[in-house]
Amino acid sequence: MTTQNGDKVFKAQAGPASLPAPDELFHGHEQTRGVFAHTKSVQILNHNRHYLPGGVVSVNRAVQPEIVFVKGQGAYLWDADGNQYIDYHAAFGPHFLGHNDPYVTDAVISVLRKGASLYGSGTTELEGQLAELICQHIPAVESVQFLNTGSEATYQAIRLARAVTQRDHIVVMQGGYNGWHDDVSCNLMTPLDVIGPRRSPGEYPYIPISAGIPLAHQELVHPINFNDLESVEYVCQKYPIAALITEPILQNIGIVKPATGFLQGLRRLADRWGFVLVIDEVKTGFRHGIGGYAKIAGVKPDLVTFGKALANGYPIAALGGKKELMDWFVHPEPSKRVLLAGTYNAHPVPTAAAIATIERLLMNGGEVYRHVELLGQKMQEGLEKIIRTLGFKGVVARQGSAFCIYFMDHCPSDWHDLASHHDFGFDEELRKNLIKLGTYFFPLATKQCSISFAHTTEDIEVTLEQTQKELSEMLI
Repeated sequence: MTTQNGDKVFKAQAGPASLPAPDELFHGHEQTRGVFAHTKSVQILNHNRHYLPGGVVSVNRAVQPEIVFVKGQGAYLWDADGNQYIDYHAAFGPHFLGHNDPYVTDAVISVLRKGASLYGSGTTELEGQLAELICQHIPAVESVQFLNTGSEATYQAIRLARAVTQRDHIVVMQGGYNGWHDDVSCNLMTPLDVIGPRRSPGEYPYIPISAGIPLAHQELVHPINFNDLESVEYVCQKYPIAALITEPILQNIGIVKPATGFLQGLRRLADRWGFVLVIDEVKTGFRHGIGGYAKIAGVKPDLVTFGKALANGYPIAALGGKKELMDWFVHPEPSKRVLLAGTYNAHPVPTAAAIATIERLLMNGGEVYRHVELLGQKMQEGLEKIIRTLGFKGVVARQGSAFCIYFMDHCPSDWHDLASHHDFGFDEELRKNLIKLGTYFFPLATKQCSISFAHTTEDIEVTLEQTQKELSEMLI
C-alpha cells in the first residue's frame, strides 16, 4: 500500500510456521518461506543462565532470537537444533577467510603437534615472524606489540599517548566503538534526545554505555561527530588533547565512510596540536587490505590497532606505529616507561593463526580480496536493484566485503545523520525475518554484514532472493 504522496508504508508481518529442511535454503532458489525453530537453543540458554549472568559471556551476544550455535564451517553456521545458516555476522567480523579455514587450521594443528606452549619468559620465533610480517606490509607500523583483544590494544594506545604527551584528555567519535574500557565506553548509539541537537563546531556530553565509570574520568573524554574537522579544532582549543582515536570507517553502526579529506585533515590537526592520532583498525584492518584502510586512504597514523580478521577468529590483537612512540614500552627512564604486560600475549596458537592468515591473504596475488570484492559488488548491485524494484527509501553502503542496508535516502555521514533518518525498527525486523529463513544478519539495526572468502555466488543469490521476498511481504 502507498500513501497519497507515493511513499511505501512499512508494516510487520508474521510468517507461516512451516519448517524447511536446511538443504532447501542453500540449493536452488525455489524454496518457500519457512521459519526455523530454536527449541534446544532456548533450553541451553536457560540452563546457562543459572551459572552465567544472562546466560552469555559477552553481553553483546544476548540478542533475539536466542540461538546457540554449535558449528561453523566456511560460510555457514549450524545451531543446536540442526538449522543451517549463511553467515554474514562472522562473529562481529573476524572470519574473513570463513570459519575454520583449512590453511589456518593446519597451521594451528602443526604448532601444537610441535609442542608449542605458553612459556611466560623470553620471546619466541613465532612472535618475531608475525611482527616482521606486519611491519613489512603495513606502512604505519615500524614496531608492534601483541595483545589478546582489540579493547586491550586501544587501551594501551591511549595510555601510551598520555605518557608521551603528558596530557590527559582524549577525543572519540560519536557512533564509534573502540572497546570496553573507561575512556571509550561511551556514545555508541546514543538517542538524539539524550545527546541533543547537532553541534558544529562543538562536543557532546560523555554518555556512558556502562555503569561504574567515575565522573572525574568522564570529564577527560570529548565525543564529537565523525567527519567534523571543525569540532576537532574546537576541542583542541579548549583542552590539552593527548590522543584522538577513531575507526577510519565507523563499522559498528554499519558502514559510515570518512568524507573526502577527513582522515588527511586529522593528520594535519594532529601535527598542528601535538596529539597522537590513533586509527582503530580492529574491524577494518586486513578485511579491506593487507595494509589496513589507512593505507587505502593514504594516511599514516601515529598508532594503529588491529584485531578480528588478523587471525581469522583466533584471539589476538596488535598495537603498532612509530618506533619512537612504541619504544616508550621499554623507556630507559622507569618513570616514563609504559607498562605493557599480559600472560597470554602472543600465545603460540593465535600467533600461528595470524601468521597463516596473513600468508593466505598474500597468496596468488591477492585472490582473497579479488573474490570478496566481486561478491560484495554482486551483493550491492542486487540489493540496489531490489530497492529500485520495490520503490522504497533505501541505500547500500559498502567497503569491499562489508556492507549495510540503510533505510533512508542517502548514506549517512555521522551518527546524527543516521539517527535522524534511518528506520531502525524496519531494519531489525528484516534481519530477524531473514534469520528465520537461514540467512544470519546480526539482529540489531545498522550492524555491519560481512562476506568471507568462503562465500559463493550461490550464497549471494540465495540471500538476495530471500531479501526481496521478505521486503516484498514487509512493504504494504
